[in-house]
Amino acid sequence: MRRTIAPVARNSVYVLLAVLAIISIAGHFGAWAASSSITLNSSVQISFPTSMTFDIKAQGVVNITDLRLYYIVDRQNFASVVSESWLQFSPAKSVDAQWVWDMQKSPLPPGAQVEYWWTAEDGAGGTAQTDRATVSFEDDRYQWQSITAAPVTLLWYDGSRAFADALMAAAQQGLHRIENDTGAMPQGNVRIYIYASQQDLLSAQLFPPEYQGGVTFTSYNLIAIAVPTDQLAFGLGAVPHELTHWVVGQITFNPYGAGLPIWLDEGLATYGEGTLRADYQAALDSAIRNKQLISVRSLSSPFSAQQVYLSYGESNSIVTFLIEEYGKDKMVQLLDVFHRGAGYDEALEQVYGFDQDGLEQVWRQSLGIETAFVPQPEPVLVAG
Repeated sequence: MRRTIAPVARNSVYVLLAVLAIISIAGHFGAWAASSSITLNSSVQISFPTSMTFDIKAQGVVNITDLRLYYIVDRQNFASVVSESWLQFSPAKSVDAQWVWDMQKSPLPPGAQVEYWWTAEDGAGGTAQTDRATVSFEDDRYQWQSITAAPVTLLWYDGSRAFADALMAAAQQGLHRIENDTGAMPQGNVRIYIYASQQDLLSAQLFPPEYQGGVTFTSYNLIAIAVPTDQLAFGLGAVPHELTHWVVGQITFNPYGAGLPIWLDEGLATYGEGTLRADYQAALDSAIRNKQLISVRSLSSPFSAQQVYLSYGESNSIVTFLIEEYGKDKMVQLLDVFHRGAGYDEALEQVYGFDQDGLEQVWRQSLGIETAFVPQPEPVLVAG
C-alpha cells in the first residue's frame, strides 16, 4: 500500500469517519438445489467503511444444521484463496443468520470486489448452494462519474469533465514515461478514485496517516487520491505517482514476501511524476548545501515524518541518478531481480556491482559532495 503526501498542513487532525454511509445490496438470490428440499437466498449490506454483513435465509422440511459462507477477494495472488466462515445457530427448519466482516480487523479498500456463495446442510444429509455473486465494497456516499482509457478507469464526484480529462491525460503520460524510462509496463486494469478533499479520502479508510494525500492498493488494482478542484496541479503529479507505485508493485510482486527499498519505490514514483515537487527539491537542495543528507541505507526503511520532504527528494535524486548514469536496461534488470525475491544489497550487487553503501558513494560523487561517506551498520531490530 503506497501513499502520496497531500499539499496541506501535515499536523492537522481530521475526523476519521466523516460520514457513515449505509447501503444495502440486494438481489443476490441463491440457486435452488434440485437434489435437496432446502431453499436459500442471500443479501449483503454494506456499512462503509466499517463493515460488510452477509445475510442468509434457509428453509427446509427438516432442521437446517449447517450454514457456511465462502468468499474470494479479487486481488493479486499466486493462488486462489477461498475463505470459509461457519455460522453458529440453533438447528431449525427456518433459519435467518448473518456473518459480519469487521473492517477494523481485516480492512478492504474502497472499491474492492468480493465473490461469495453459501452452502447449507440439513439433518437428513440434504445440501444446497447459492449461485456465486459479486459485491463491491463501494464508497456510496458520493455520486461517482467515470471515464476509461485503458488500462485506467478514473472515477470522480466533484469537478467538471475537463477536470477529469486533465487527470486522465496525466495518467496516460505517466504510464508512458515510466515505461519508456524503466521498462515497467502495466498488467491488467486499475481504478483510480478521486476524492474532493483530504478529509473525504481519510474518512474512506480506517486509521490512515493524517498526512496522506493518496494511496495505492497494488494487489487490489485500486488507487485513491484526494484532488480538490482548486488543486489540479497537485493531482497532475499525484496521479502518475500512484500509478507508478501500482505498475512497479505489480511487476515486482513475488511469493517470497520480498519488497523494494523505500527509496527505490518512492524514487520511481516521484520520477514518474515528471517534475519533482518544489518542496521536495527545496529540502534536497538545503540538505546538500548543509551536508545533512540521509543515508541510502536509512531510506530503505519507512520515512521519518520529520524528514519526509527530504526523504522523497533524496529518493528521486538517487533513482534519477541510476537511470541517467546506467540506463533503462539496468533498471529493468533491477526490478526483475527484486521480482525474483532478492534482498536490497544482493539486487544492487547483481545489477550494478555495488551494494547500498557503494550506491551512496557514487551518488554523492555525482552531486559533487567531497565529504567521504562512512558506511553505517545495519539497524538492529528490537522486539516490541
